[in-house]
Amino acid sequence: MRVLVSGAAGSLGRVITVGLADRGHDVVGLDLVPAPEGTSFPWHEADCADADAVAAVFEALSTGGRLDAVVHLAGLPEEVSLPGELTSHVITTAALLDAMVAHRVPRLVYASSNHAVGRTPRSAGELTEHARPRPDTYYGVAKVAAEALMQLFADRHGIDAVSCRIGSFLEEPTTVRALATWLSYDDGVRMVEAALTTPAPGFAVLYGISANTRGWWDLEPGRRLGYEPLDDAEEFADRIAARPEDEAEAEFVGGPFATAEFHRPALGD
Repeated sequence: MRVLVSGAAGSLGRVITVGLADRGHDVVGLDLVPAPEGTSFPWHEADCADADAVAAVFEALSTGGRLDAVVHLAGLPEEVSLPGELTSHVITTAALLDAMVAHRVPRLVYASSNHAVGRTPRSAGELTEHARPRPDTYYGVAKVAAEALMQLFADRHGIDAVSCRIGSFLEEPTTVRALATWLSYDDGVRMVEAALTTPAPGFAVLYGISANTRGWWDLEPGRRLGYEPLDDAEEFADRIAARPEDEAEAEFVGGPFATAEFHRPALGD
């Protein structure tokens, strides 16, 4: 597949682009910054929140053959004001979706987040795809809104859109919470490739974690789309020391994002 990856220079993007290329996909990178040294695939510099700039990238790509899909990984990974989060996650998604419709690109794979349901109490039991939106931050609110936009474009335009609610994407887990929420680098690539290649998903949600012994998130939605995680955070359990924060981080799905540390005015700095 010929795949445009936004946020290709980020921590997630660097892993996913290389992994997809290694699996034989024709990858094109898109980011605000130049390509990392040693990048072997085409690269475009543009702000995904700038609809004209995104349209220009798609126009340039249209001369090189069909673009089969977009993997949207761009966006601020931390909590800022509500307008900043909406720009970073919703406006960027809208710009990409508009360009996809204009150029008949049929599939979007989106890096959503567990923070879209982050205020769900851990005591509620296994987290399923049917959990109602319950964001823990403005970052989580923006992820919910981006998913709603994807649903709209799936309904209006027939775009296949898979939202991957990622847990803790790390080389290895570093906290007790991450023993449940960890997504390994290899499973991250497996997840994105499954979302790219599963037949006719429409709008779908999966939980992006590995096959963790301590996991409480339902892996069945991902398995229906072909995502079969192989790694388990338990391999690292004996390296992780208990911390005073562990109890509070275990109370809600979103962990530390659901604590008072992240309470701030919606329109503040």
